[in-house]
Amino acid sequence: MPGGRERIQVLDRATCLALLGGVPIGRVAWADDRGRVTVLPVNFVLDGDSVVFRSSAGAKLAAVASGRPLTFEADDVEPALRSGWSVMAEGFATVVTDPAELHRLDSLRLAPWAPEPKPVYVRIAIRRVSGRRLPLHPGGVHIEHLHSGETPT
Repeated sequence: MPGGRERIQVLDRATCLALLGGVPIGRVAWADDRGRVTVLPVNFVLDGDSVVFRSSAGAKLAAVASGRPLTFEADDVEPALRSGWSVMAEGFATVVTDPAELHRLDSLRLAPWAPEPKPVYVRIAIRRVSGRRLPLHPGGVHIEHLHSGETPT
């Protein structure tokens, strides 16, 4: 490409899931009856083809109980190198109630960062996933190589 810029890469499902599995924080979003969108951060784990997070009573659980489709987004960026990626997953969420599954999820050690208790596990079964990556390219980074005994100028 002219100027050394790479095109934005569209990511396949396997790459999207691999990237989701490598970050601890994402955002859950849904629209209410009036079309107003709520977006809230959650810490999560990727469990197969599902996103799992913990919650307490409130807006997230109300959205799950109402059967609204949820969108989950996570990303990672490197501002100095002007690179990064973003993955968006869509699906319907359920509250996990099966005792054996709750025990298994407890073993994943998904500890909420917020100080209040989050006793409910929520699973978003990913139906659609899409992602994009802006490839690594130098941008505004200057590297100085110092040899023994030299000082920077």
